[in-house]
Amino acid sequence: MRQLEKFLKAVANRRRLAILKFLRDNQTASLVEMSREIDLAFRSTSKHLRVLLDAGLIERGQRSKYAEFRLNPQLPYRNLLREIFKRF
Repeated sequence: MRQLEKFLKAVANRRRLAILKFLRDNQTASLVEMSREIDLAFRSTSKHLRVLLDAGLIERGQRSKYAEFRLNPQLPYRNLLREIFKRF
């Protein structure tokens, strides 16, 4: 039940949904790339990424000296997220 609560909190924000859609379309991205794409400050983008990480929707890796983010391959509630994307 806690996992579902985290998932719902994470997707209940249009900026986080924009990040998820961007990652879906681009496979991986850095904080800088996502911040530019959704037109949001680095600090705010970083806070949204923390919520998505905590919910298990994305993963963090390292690309040279920069952090790189991607959708979690074992994405919880994948079908529900797909339905949300259809409406966003």
